[in-house]
Amino acid sequence: MTEFSLASYANKPLAECTELELFNALLSLTKDAAAEKGYNQGKKRLYYISAEFLIGKLLSNNLINLGLYDQVRAELAEAGRDLAELEEFENEPSLGNGGLGRLAACFLDSCATLGLPASGVGLAYHCGLFRQSFDKNKQYESPDYWLRWGQESWMRRTPKHYTVNFGNLSVTSTMYQIDVTGYHSQCDTLNLFDVDTVDERVIKNRINFDKSQVAKNLTLFLYPDDSDEAGRILRVYQEYFMVSNAAQLMLDECVERGSNLHDLADYAAVQINDTHPTMVIPELIRLLGERGIGFDEAVQIVRDTCAYTNHTILAEALECWPLSFIERVAPQLVPIIQQLDAFVRGQYEDDFVQVIDQWQNVHMANIDIHFSHSVNGVAALHTKILEDSELAPFYKIYPEKFNNKTNGITFRRWMVECNPGLNKLVSGKIGEGWKTDAEQLEQLLPLADDPAFLAQLDQVKRTNKQTFAAWLAAHQGTVVDPDSVFDVQSKRLHEYKRQQLNLLWAIRKYQRLQMLEADELPKHKVTVIFGAKAAPAYTIAKDIIHAIICLGKVIEADPVASKYLQVVMIENYNVTAAQHLIPAADISEQISLASKEASGTSNMKFMLNGAITLGTMDGANVEIAELVGEDNIYTFGDSSDEVIARYKRGDYNPRSYYEKDEELAAAVDFLTSDAMLAQGDATNLNRLHDELLNKDWFMTFPDFADYCATKAQVLKDYEDREAWQRKALVNISKAGYFSSDRTIAQYEKDIWHLR
Repeated sequence: MTEFSLASYANKPLAECTELELFNALLSLTKDAAAEKGYNQGKKRLYYISAEFLIGKLLSNNLINLGLYDQVRAELAEAGRDLAELEEFENEPSLGNGGLGRLAACFLDSCATLGLPASGVGLAYHCGLFRQSFDKNKQYESPDYWLRWGQESWMRRTPKHYTVNFGNLSVTSTMYQIDVTGYHSQCDTLNLFDVDTVDERVIKNRINFDKSQVAKNLTLFLYPDDSDEAGRILRVYQEYFMVSNAAQLMLDECVERGSNLHDLADYAAVQINDTHPTMVIPELIRLLGERGIGFDEAVQIVRDTCAYTNHTILAEALECWPLSFIERVAPQLVPIIQQLDAFVRGQYEDDFVQVIDQWQNVHMANIDIHFSHSVNGVAALHTKILEDSELAPFYKIYPEKFNNKTNGITFRRWMVECNPGLNKLVSGKIGEGWKTDAEQLEQLLPLADDPAFLAQLDQVKRTNKQTFAAWLAAHQGTVVDPDSVFDVQSKRLHEYKRQQLNLLWAIRKYQRLQMLEADELPKHKVTVIFGAKAAPAYTIAKDIIHAIICLGKVIEADPVASKYLQVVMIENYNVTAAQHLIPAADISEQISLASKEASGTSNMKFMLNGAITLGTMDGANVEIAELVGEDNIYTFGDSSDEVIARYKRGDYNPRSYYEKDEELAAAVDFLTSDAMLAQGDATNLNRLHDELLNKDWFMTFPDFADYCATKAQVLKDYEDREAWQRKALVNISKAGYFSSDRTIAQYEKDIWHLR
């Protein structure tokens, strides 16, 4: 085995190298080490197709997986250089947005670690989602030019090209690859497609561009603004481009491995991650037809090959495209989709399960369910809701297809890399085996009665809070008190995740602080930390961000309240920010409306790093509660059954709660108070006030009182540091179930059968 030395990759002594020269040398070293490890091979290969892969920075993750981290750090230290500086220097690939993309990244890591032949397939976005900045207390979006000039990239250009024919033009793709390193194992690859004609100069103002110039804008942005028809059609172009390349690549590789295509399911497993890649089904049928396979057989081949992961019960998130859009973008698919629709209509009369509805809209999830062999939810509660209500007509038809695969996270990134203090403490007590067998974390449980160990755990958390505070000050100039309680809600900004509920609590807390006597003031300051991006066209989500930032300014200006409460919004929240924030968190806010969060994965990351969950019984919170017991989690709010029943009755009236609860009314009305208006924009604040008072689609008000009471108990319990760390230890020790290695092993056993 080659001995890899960083000095041999630099053209001069390490001490004399610039950060750019060191980073490029490290990248070359890492790529060579990955190539020497080799790639997972086998007759059958997984093709995991996803619009997002939120892979995060790769340098440290790859060095850890390749077993080179300590060696490289020591070599740099000997030359007076710091690996941490290079970790900060690296630019984060902007290839995803939230949990969907982070899950895909964790899954590829676990596939490689478990030795499964797998390829991720997606798009090489030039500017990602967007770079978030705050101006006048509002979110502004700008292109995220993550591919820096002069900095080598983890992406390597390959000689693979495919022709993709649209209705009005043809483009030639180029495939790029990023190595996915397994932990002390071989590698897999992430295959990303682009077109050389994309021109970043078409971006004219912030993230606005001419959406009609498809050849120039096809892979510019993840999820281009779909508030107009041109944006929606561009999304269809992107999705067809992604799946056409994926299908052509897969068929070519399977033939190279010996497939005659009639036996395609013996050579390929396709996992459709949410509905964005749905058109791979008709595209594969079309391509098989071009290669001489009849329609009925092609449908069965594709059904045997493809599996679908459902990530939501929100109707607006289950994609539905006008047939006219597909006719414009990929007219060659229209006859196939119509044949699939006729096939379904010939068997089932229920309008709910049809592929094309009466308004000539194509329901993508319906294609996935009918023409795949597996449909999985991503948490036990989520899957039950799909089966019992949201997709019940399909479950009656295909009970054998439905199954649950509770999400997971890769512990190598979410503790080994981002929480070195906890990694060292845990490994020092139970050894290294938990890094590949996460259930071994349960060996920590007996230490729950060891005051010395609990004190060490407390010190690790304090160090992490200091580290995060220093990072935040450097990142955006915001100063936070590491001795305060870090109360954290970090996730995509969406009303169902209910950042607005946390916001109303913070207002209520501020108002109460103003009324307390000196001897009633709390012992610990609470720092409420939000990390979130709102979709550019999601008006109310951006209003919530505006209100959070304005409230932070109001509290900051109050000489008394600011000693006991702070509200912070992290700018441009991404994986890098998460890796600093999550190890520092004391409280993990998982407060989505019960029945609406499919799973969540931040809840797992916080749990692993010793934060205590404050949450509704929603998504994977239910499984966390079952694992840790009621003494080690704080739950509140209406149950999923109660929420579903209320939606079904259609009788929810937010004003009735507002009128009965004076503190709720005061918190809501504070949004448009003089203090807030002095900091903010009346249009935004009034719109949010009216939205909550008159609509409140995700039922913030019914849970408000219980949330406030439960949070008061959380903060009271925090004062007993030993008891709190005992809760943290139980959470860490029970987190092993949420390893993505476990999730992937279940996919392999039940769905993919790669080995």
